[in-house]
Amino acid sequence: MAMTDGNRSYSVREMIKENKKKQSGQQFMEWFMPKLLLLTATISVLTTIGILFTLLFETFIFFERVSIVEFLTSKEWLPWDEKTGSFGIAPLVTGTLLTTAIAMVVAIPMGLASAIYLSEYASEKARKVLKPILEVLAGIPTIVYGFFALTFVTPLLQKIIPSLGIFNALSPGIVMGVMIIPMVASLSEDAMSSVPNSIREGALGLGSTKLEVALKVVLPAATSGIAASFMLAISRAVGETMIVAVAGGSSPVFTFDVTKSIQTLTAYIVQVTTGDAGYGTTVYYSIYAVGMTLFVFTLAMNLLAQYISRRFREEY
Repeated sequence: MAMTDGNRSYSVREMIKENKKKQSGQQFMEWFMPKLLLLTATISVLTTIGILFTLLFETFIFFERVSIVEFLTSKEWLPWDEKTGSFGIAPLVTGTLLTTAIAMVVAIPMGLASAIYLSEYASEKARKVLKPILEVLAGIPTIVYGFFALTFVTPLLQKIIPSLGIFNALSPGIVMGVMIIPMVASLSEDAMSSVPNSIREGALGLGSTKLEVALKVVLPAATSGIAASFMLAISRAVGETMIVAVAGGSSPVFTFDVTKSIQTLTAYIVQVTTGDAGYGTTVYYSIYAVGMTLFVFTLAMNLLAQYISRRFREEY
């Protein structure tokens, strides 16, 4: 028995054979794809475990040479002298927290204001144009931000603050905040846009102004997403490297003076890995202890972001 399709004729036997081939190919893909996806997920997990194991192993070697009490309590970070050096992490932590705090002072209000405008006031056409332009800021290499802070922002600030040093905490902190604005704006805008329009319409129907709806209705309703964006932004600022390495200097001093040169956790790791320390020295192993401190900071921020997101999540 034969069937025709335009100029081509098929026998029933050929059609059954082709169908079987198609089915066997689909069955193979159904069998193969889950295993391929499982393999890629397993590689990701094993890579993470391997990195964590390496970090822990090298950090353990460091603490065999340096007291953990000195590491946590000393206010001096002088790692280059093997005999009289000091390994107190406090100066690097204060440098990191100082630049992070300045960055958040810039990023949170500006990012949140941008999110409110994009979510509540901008037209659909304006949102489609403005949001990608804003997100371009996140695509600029951080080394460019670093030199922008050093060669433009610092001289500008020196006209306002004459005592400001070439390398300081203020300039990289501000520029880092500018870099993080798109992250806060984009994530907060997504959280605010997910609030149902019926809530807005209800508030408007009760006589609220558009600003009151934005600040007193939509903003509280999107608290979980907005707070999570803040936590992720802090985590991003803590882990930032090149901006503070270029414009912040390399002076691990325990200070909260924003006009002085500082050194952050990541900037110290960059300094050591550029070849200043020999393999197997205490300075070499110190970068793993600093890396572990950074890992604990960012992990805590991410866990806090997840907790806030779950704790204050609104179901609509």
